[in-house]
Amino acid sequence: MNPPISGGAVTPATLQTYLHQHIPLSQAMQVTVVEASLQQVVLSAPLAPNINHRETVFGGSASAVAILAAWSMLHLGLTAEGLGSRLVIQRNTMDYLAPIGGTFTAVALAPARPAWESFTRMIRRKGLGRITQAAALHYQGQVAGSLAGEFVAFGPGYA
Repeated sequence: MNPPISGGAVTPATLQTYLHQHIPLSQAMQVTVVEASLQQVVLSAPLAPNINHRETVFGGSASAVAILAAWSMLHLGLTAEGLGSRLVIQRNTMDYLAPIGGTFTAVALAPARPAWESFTRMIRRKGLGRITQAAALHYQGQVAGSLAGEFVAFGPGYA
């Protein structure tokens, strides 16, 4: 289990360090954290380490950055509530809406309150919770992709 981020308020630098240490692909992709709050997470990645044969962002890279943003949003929320857990993605769908020819961002907004409360209640009660988390890719002021990811959190002691 990766330890949750600790030590008070999370800054973009704190989250970026955490991602690079615990998810090395994020460092190889040169992902930077632009914003890290309980309201939203914004990640950015450049074209160069994520390029494909068409000189646009490789679909796998776009998907990975979107997953990282969604995962980070949930991880920050769980950490803030003192719910250390193993948070993993179970499945996702990714819609690619436009080619990305340069630096892009992935934005994940906080889950709706009812979904979040159900998710955390199940972790507390059963040691296991599931939630769907979205993220959107942005390039040059336009939405270039969207992710819907289903995540599972295994609480401490879950077998």
